[in-house]
Formats: sequence, C-alpha cells, structure tokens
Amino acid sequence: MNSTRASHGRRARRLSVAIAALPALLAPLAGCEDRQRQPDGPPGDAAPTVVPEAGDAAPAAPAVTASSFAAASAHPAVPTATPSASSDVVAGASQRYEAGPSVIASDSIDGAALRKRHVARLKADDSPVTVLRGQGPLELGKRICEAVVPRRPPATPVLLKPNLCGFDSVKDPAKHKGDDGVTGRVTQPEFVRGVVQCLKARGHTKITIAEGCGHSHKFWKDIAQRTGYEAMAAEEGAALVAMDDDGVYDVAGDRPGKPLAIAGIQATRVPTLLMPKVLAEHLDHGLFLSLPRLKMHRYSVISAGIKGMQGTVMLSDSAPAYKQKWRMHRELKEYLDTKGPGHEDRALYLSSLRAFAERMVDVLEISTPDAVLGDGAPAMGGDGFQVLQPTAEMVAIGGTNPVRVDRVVAEFMGVWNSPALARELGGHRTSPLIEAAAKRFGLDLKATAITGDGADLLKSPRPVHYKAMAPFRLDWEPGQAPPPGDKAPEPAPPAAATAKAPEGQPDAGPTALEGPPDAGLKAPEGPPDAGLKAPEGPPDAGAPARPEAHAPPLPPGEKVAIDGKADDPAWSRAPAVSWDTDYTGKSTGVLTRARFLWSKEGLYVLFELSSAGLNTDHSRPVGVERTGLYKEDCIELFLSPAPASPRRYFEVEIGPFGHYFDIAIDRDARLEDTAWSSGATIATRRSAQARTAVIEALLAAPGIVNALAPRARLPMNLYRMEGKEPRRYLAWSPPRTSKPNFHVPEAFGALVLDP
Repeated sequence: MNSTRASHGRRARRLSVAIAALPALLAPLAGCEDRQRQPDGPPGDAAPTVVPEAGDAAPAAPAVTASSFAAASAHPAVPTATPSASSDVVAGASQRYEAGPSVIASDSIDGAALRKRHVARLKADDSPVTVLRGQGPLELGKRICEAVVPRRPPATPVLLKPNLCGFDSVKDPAKHKGDDGVTGRVTQPEFVRGVVQCLKARGHTKITIAEGCGHSHKFWKDIAQRTGYEAMAAEEGAALVAMDDDGVYDVAGDRPGKPLAIAGIQATRVPTLLMPKVLAEHLDHGLFLSLPRLKMHRYSVISAGIKGMQGTVMLSDSAPAYKQKWRMHRELKEYLDTKGPGHEDRALYLSSLRAFAERMVDVLEISTPDAVLGDGAPAMGGDGFQVLQPTAEMVAIGGTNPVRVDRVVAEFMGVWNSPALARELGGHRTSPLIEAAAKRFGLDLKATAITGDGADLLKSPRPVHYKAMAPFRLDWEPGQAPPPGDKAPEPAPPAAATAKAPEGQPDAGPTALEGPPDAGLKAPEGPPDAGLKAPEGPPDAGAPARPEAHAPPLPPGEKVAIDGKADDPAWSRAPAVSWDTDYTGKSTGVLTRARFLWSKEGLYVLFELSSAGLNTDHSRPVGVERTGLYKEDCIELFLSPAPASPRRYFEVEIGPFGHYFDIAIDRDARLEDTAWSSGATIATRRSAQARTAVIEALLAAPGIVNALAPRARLPMNLYRMEGKEPRRYLAWSPPRTSKPNFHVPEAFGALVLDP
C-alpha cells in the first residue's frame, strides 16, 4: 500500500461535474437465489476494504482447464482427522472435540445420525454471538474467525461456504447504468480471504471454498472470475469448487459435487434431499464454516446462517439435482401466478413462506455448520437483490449456533421483535425461518448473549430498510416517529447517532464566510453544466429526510496523527456515515464511508473508499493546487459555516493520492473565491490490489474553525467522483437532479457537532 502526506495553504479552483448515470436496479420478482442467469458483463467492483500499509444445460464433462476447477481437482482427498482432547477456548460451544463415528457409508449418508448429533448440539449451544466493528472485510474476516471458529487439529480439513450466487443476474454496467448485478449481494472475497488467513495461521493447510449455485459449469467459472474468488483462492492456496452435479464437479478430480443419498430422512419435509460429497466429508470428519453475506431478503426477511444453507441443497426429484433448489419454495409459484396489480393473496404468501422455513430448518438439522461468520462490511438493507441500502457500520457477526447468530443479525437489521413486520407477516415479528428453528430446537432466543466490540450497536434502536416480495416495505431510522402501533424507542445517544432527521430550521451559525463579502470574489467561468448552474428546484416534498453526520469533540490533549492510517483511538468514537447512492439516489454498490471529529485546531475528516480505481494523473505534484481534479477520482466536501446562509459554503476536493483543490462559493451572488484556502493537512493511503483508499485530513481555515461550536448544525454534503466507464457521481444526500449537479444547497444534509 502506498501513502501520501502533505500540508496545503493556498488553493485555486473551479468546481464542476460532468454527466453519468449509475445503477438503476430493476428486475422482476423472484423467489430466492436459484433462477437461471446468464453472464453479460464484466467483473463487479471489489467490496469495501481498508487495508493497512505494507440458464443453459450442464455440459457433458467439458475439458478441464487451468481454472478454479484445476485447483480443486488437484486437492487431495479429505483425510480423516485425529480426534483431539484439547479444549475449545475460542467459542466455548464444546469443551472437547470428538469426531465421532463416520456417517458416510459408500455412496450414502446416515441422515438420522447426523440429525441426532446436530440437534443435540443446537439445543445445548448457548454460547454468545460475537459482533465486531471494523474498517473492512479483510480485517473483519480475520477477527471474527479468531473470535468464533472452534479450534481443531491442524490436519483437519476445512470447508468454507460463502454466499457466492445470491443475485438475480449478471449485468453489463455499461448497459445498466453502472450496476453489475452482483456487487453488494454476495460474500466479499476479501472477507473470505481474511478467514482463510486466520485458518492458515492456525496451521490448517487443507481449505476448500465451495458454493452451490444451480447453474452451468461455464456460468460458475465466469462468476468465480468476475467476483475475484478464483484469483483469491489461487493466491491463498485454497481449492474453489462448486457443489453441483454439473457434469464436471461430480465426475472429475475428488468429485466434490457428486450427490450422495441421505438415509433416514423420509419423515422430514425434505425426503428427496441429497448432499454434495465435499460437504458430507467435512461434516463427517472436518470443519464446516458458513460465510453468508448479511442482508435483507425479499422472501425470507433476512439472509444469514439458516437461509445460507440453500446453497447446499440438491434434490433427487429430477436431474440434475443441483438445479432443483427452487422446489424448496415451490408453493411460492402459485402466489406469484395469482399476484397482480393491486391484488395479492397474502395468506397464500405466508403459507408458502412457512413451508419454506420448515424445509430450511430440516436442511439445517442435517447440514449444521460448526460456525457462522457473517460478512456485514457493510450489511445490506433493501431486498437483497434489486434494492440495496448499506448499513452505516461495517461489522462481522458470528457464532457457533446458527439460530442465535440469525437472531442477532435480525436485531442488527432492525427486524427482531418488530410489530411493524408482524402486521405484514401474519404475526411473525422476525424472519419465520428464525422462529421455526427456535421452536424446533426449544431455544429461548431472548436469552442470547452478545459480545464483541460491536455489541453496543444493539443497545439502541436499529434502523430498518426492508422491501419484501409481497407489496410492503419497512423504512425507519432512529429519530423518526415510530410506525403506527409501535412503541416509541429510546433515542440513541448523540455521539452514536448516524440517523437521518427531517429537515428543519437549523441553529444559528457562528460565522459567515470570512472576509468582506466581495473580497477576492470573481464571477464563475466555464460551461453552464460544469459548475454553478442554477438549481433545478428543491427536492420533492416526498423525498427522504436529509441525513445527519455527527462529529464528537476531541478531548483536550488528545491528538490525531494525520498519516492516512486512521488508527488513532479517537476515530473509533466517531460514528461513520456511509453511502453508495449516486446523485439521483440510486444504489451503486460502490461504498464510501466518512467520519468527523472537531477541536479548536479544526475539523478532522476521514474518508474510506471501496471499489477505488485510483484514476489519477500521477505526473502532477501533490503539493500544488490541482485544477480540474473533479475530472479524476476524488472526494468532495461541501460545508456551510453559517446555517442561516446555506447558499454560501466552502468546497474541498481531495484525491486518493493527496491532490487537492478548494474554493469558497456564494450561490446567490454567483461568485466564487478561488484564493480561499482550507488550510488542509492531508495524508492518504491506498491499495491498488484491494481497490481501496483512505483519505485523512485536518481542515484548519479560520472560516471553518470559527464555525465549530458545541451543538452547531452545519449544512454539509459529501460527494465522490469515481471511475471512467462508467463515470460515477456519488452523493451522501442525493440532489436528485436530472443531470449531475452537486451545487444544490437545498439538498444538503447536516454535520452536527456533539458537545
């Protein structure tokens, strides 16, 4: 990773934004994650990471090439692990590891023995669920593995099952306004890499990454390449395989996708269930870890530990078995067939959902993972497919009891014990999958213990953003009035708030722009669309409430080193705001996070950029003000020091290599002061491989410092320019203009200075 640090005084600049369009996420409703999809676009953007320095038919056995399958076929047969008497000091779920008798007999599995073993463990496992906060998926993957995964002898083979196929279709971003159809929906490869590195540090050498997608081998290879999984697995020395009888993985190499019959499950709701060979071997004498992407799900409410097991499902009802996953929710088809504009049969919907829940709990009984490690960096609100709304925080949530993990995930996503959800889902106050599992295993989920440095996130009411397949949605942020019939929750402490609030009359501001009104001002130049064009009118009255960011004060004597590392303790106390929306308000999956602190020295700002292409002219010096920086990749901060005059504001641009530009603007007078200086000290760090960048700065201009006072509410907006084709214009509080235009003070959110 490279770093840049510089202090800057004078600047000169002209702001402008060009044209672009970002993802319009549309798609017909569908049940779950197993519809036929055809690839048509390039790889998705890498998921957010902050890295410290330093339907076609399956082919009939196509030729094996140097690909993810080559790594899999070279993987030796899974050996039987030697039982260990060492205590599990990590999760506390089991005091001693006993492998037990084998449940595999030739080409079949003793399902009754597996169910007995797993049900007994689930009923007894009251170990805590761990919630960790972090800076990105790689770090969180390592830490949640270290905190949760039971220790096994190094010779134990390990199977990692991420959510690699939880999307509707692959899209060409150039044809779909920047949306690749995958980013934000699947477990990020860097999160899996973190888990792999944790396991390797423990001495494990036989690590397999596997998922069942329900698509052809060609599609699997394309997705493995597009998402970065193939490259990551090769770099880490892990096998990457599909749990599919696709004509390749079930006949070549170790035959990891070969379906095995399961005996003793005729009385369950999944009597035709088969099990992929690679999963059976790891359940028998290995370690099985589920790594779901934490997100809302349009059908099952959330997608985490229980729902994630859908990827392991094979059914013998028809061939090939891996393409029969849809039968798990087969009753849903009748609901969708009868659903029309203004009409639906909600009772039919609920009946299908309850049947699906019971089947998924049957699958969980048979294929229980040893631990669930959830990727919430960030977690995704919305519907999990076409509507994505990232959480403000990056977290990992994990534990050894999948049901308890799901209960904590539901609370984090705002749908645990929810009266609003119960009104729509026939009395279900959380996901019916969680309720069915708790009832089946006799679990008191209210007694679930929660630990980790992110546990305090659940001490205050959580926001909820959920769009269901049935015609309803839930959207609520702390600070807003509760939905009808709900009890008003206790407000979150100001320092922890990341909520949106309705627009109102802001507090009187401390200062106006420094200097006489006309000092150093000149009329703007350039084409009309390049800079200070007239606003297209205020946001719609029905637009979402404008967001707030909170800046805690820096205690006297405490310092923040502007070095791009962002590792000072003060930053952990600063609540993050995040966004992936473009200027129209559409989700892009390209995440940006920002934090703020303030002191008498000035305003401290921290930006963490994911999916960063680092499109910057390196030949230009960072110590000289950079005109035209907006044409390259950069962040932009608009801040008004006078709430009573929000149309007079400062603009600061900073690029991922430390290039900068700033200006003072008066929209009413149509004037700009290009001689104004933000007095910025800037440090940046970036990783081209991880596609991340960190921008850390102190803004010490007198006009900014004089505006910093306890409880001040300063109009502010945050923007990011990213990429070439497509060019992205991202906005924290979207102006919702017809063309990119950041100079819309009416759309600004607010920076609240906590006392």
